[in-house]
Amino acid sequence: MHNFTISRKLYVIICLFALINSANGQIVIGTPNLGFSQACASESFNTYNTTFVFSPESNLEASNQFIIEMSDANGDFTDPTVLFTSAAGSVTTSPATLSFSIPNTTAGEGYKIRIKSTAPAATSARSAAFAAYYKIQDSPFTINNLVSTGAFCSGGSYLLTIDNPGTGDNDSPLNYPSLTFNWFKETSQTTSVFVSQGETLDVTEEGTYFAETNYGTCTSDSFSNRVTITEVNSGQADVTISSSLGNPFCPDQGLTTLSTISGNSYQWFKDGNAISNATGQMYQTDESGVYSVQVDLGSCSASGSIDLVSELFEATINVDEENTIENGETLTVIISSTAINPQYQWYLNSNLISDATSDMYDATEYGDYTVVVSESTGCEGSREFMFTINEPIDPFPDVEKIPNVISPNGDSVNDTWVIPNKYVNGTNTEVLIMTNQGKVVLKTNNYQNNWPENQLNLTSINQVYYYIITTQDNETKKGSITIIK
Repeated sequence: MHNFTISRKLYVIICLFALINSANGQIVIGTPNLGFSQACASESFNTYNTTFVFSPESNLEASNQFIIEMSDANGDFTDPTVLFTSAAGSVTTSPATLSFSIPNTTAGEGYKIRIKSTAPAATSARSAAFAAYYKIQDSPFTINNLVSTGAFCSGGSYLLTIDNPGTGDNDSPLNYPSLTFNWFKETSQTTSVFVSQGETLDVTEEGTYFAETNYGTCTSDSFSNRVTITEVNSGQADVTISSSLGNPFCPDQGLTTLSTISGNSYQWFKDGNAISNATGQMYQTDESGVYSVQVDLGSCSASGSIDLVSELFEATINVDEENTIENGETLTVIISSTAINPQYQWYLNSNLISDATSDMYDATEYGDYTVVVSESTGCEGSREFMFTINEPIDPFPDVEKIPNVISPNGDSVNDTWVIPNKYVNGTNTEVLIMTNQGKVVLKTNNYQNNWPENQLNLTSINQVYYYIITTQDNETKKGSITIIK
């Protein structure tokens, strides 16, 4: 009963307040209700909703606009950010729902929004606080040049850094100045503890470490590889060497980069022999061999080795990319390969030819062919060859009329201006083609049905050319040619 009495009193107060505002031409805007618990935005998703009530509706002026403002990360509206402004007069009924997006510099746990109106001017109370982050980089990245181990001498330290740009397709978060980073140390296979913030981490304790882009309570895929650091008390530590292209690797992808832990100085060896001038943390090669490295860590040292396997098979095809055969003829296609255990797959117009599994195929059908040679031993990989067999094209088909429209778009249909045989090659007929400004683009007495041979820089606007055909007995034909895409 007591709660009911309070509710009735509160209802009466709100009604009286609304009546007063109505009499004064004002409105009251309720606290915005968030349609989300946290805003974890990215390039692929950045749309959020808020719902609010206002009263009385009748006091809205035709020019009124509702504005969504966002505070800073601490909930302060001293310098708010405008997220959305409605069109004048577009929102007239309560409750109303508006959509907005957050800026790509948003990062924090204590943002709030509020709603403002312009005619009449009014401002709502602040919403509940919410976490908001724009994940401008949301993909895995590398640290320590993808070397999975590191070592430091007792009493020293090991510096872990985020790679920039790193190797391969690494999307380094250091390319985005607004981002910050958290470093963690694993405590088990599934748990970890926060260690520090920053672009680097100076490690003084053994353990496995990794970094994450700081998106607060928002989950993301912006995290690094793990690196295990050991402390060397005396003597020499064992370290790993990583190959950027894997091991074994295919050298047709380029040089593979061998990387080891960070140290004061380095010396690389191949098959036990020192490599001249190979004194950096990385070494590039495309040759097989046993590679090792000596790393000076100061008061101690480290070494490691890798048995690098480089294998590559060569393959060639005996036909051109474009081929033409007469109906009933056969094109014998042969693949030559140095692969140890090659496998062959043949396709016609993207459909597998199930009974074609050897290095030779007798092609009789017109279409687009693909043959894939695969190696399943050693350096696994494949090579692909494509070729086409076309029907013979009659350059001088028997057409009755001079066409006035062509479409040179490369689809082999109406690509060139084909005219009756009595005007083409061998008839001593002059063919003249001009632009609409009178510039001659073709003049010949031996027309081959091949205009236009060159790209015309087609636009969305059709182009018009004009022709004059004059036979050897002075018969003249004139007209236009419209070029369409």
